Amino acid sequence: MKRAVLLLLMLGMSPAQAGTEKPPSAGYVKWQEECGSCHVAYPPHMLSPENWQSLMGGLDKHFGSNAVLDTRDNKKILDFLKRFAGSGEKYAASSLRISDTPWFRREHRSIAAKEWTNPDVRSRSNCSACHGKNVLGS
Repeated sequence: MKRAVLLLLMLGMSPAQAGTEKPPSAGYVKWQEECGSCHVAYPPHMLSPENWQSLMGGLDKHFGSNAVLDTRDNKKILDFLKRFAGSGEKYAASSLRISDTPWFRREHRSIAAKEWTNPDVRSRSNCSACHGKNVLGS
């Protein structure tokens, strides 16, 4: 276990970012319930802490929908998202869209443009179309 943590640190990742640290149950369950009720509950490491802060602070205008939560649930989910968020510029997107982050673009650079408009995929935000339900941890 110590070797794994050391390796992660050498790679610039915390145990939380690598998914080796167990999420806190309260925030994790709330995140799955609330975020997963409308779309895939995107894993925290996909955006920076600052992006999650902005996203959760603007739930009244959440990509065209009102997704406002009560204050306690918002705090639980935000604490969870920030604790396990991605670190560095590669996880930041001024649009708050995961598909606009540098790591997303890099990881999906070999996908042909026509694949994104395939009726089974529809958009870059439909991760489960290609990766399945469990890949995202939801």
